[in-house]
Amino acid sequence: MMSMPYKSTPVFDEISLPQALRHAHNTKPGVWALIQVLEGAVCYHVEDGSAPPEVLVPGRPGLIRPRQLHHVEPLGPMRMRVDFYTDEPALG
Repeated sequence: MMSMPYKSTPVFDEISLPQALRHAHNTKPGVWALIQVLEGAVCYHVEDGSAPPEVLVPGRPGLIRPRQLHHVEPLGPMRMRVDFYTDEPALG
C-alpha cells in the first residue's frame, strides 16, 4: 500500500517560494517529505554533503529524511510543493 501525505504545502513558484525554504532547514523527528516539482526545475541541496546537489524536475521528486538539513534553489521559472509523510514515501 502506498503511503499518502498527511499534509502538503501550497504550490510555490520561483517568486513565492519562501526564503525559509531557500536556506538550510529541516523537518521534525519522524517527518519525511517529498519535494514535488510540477513545472520547471529546482536544485535540491543536502547540507551535510551526504548527497550531491540534485536537479529535480516533474516526475523526479526529492526525498527529505527526518531532521535532514537541506534547501532548494529555483532554476528559473518553476512550480513546486512539498508533501509530508509519517513513513518513508515510495519514490516510484
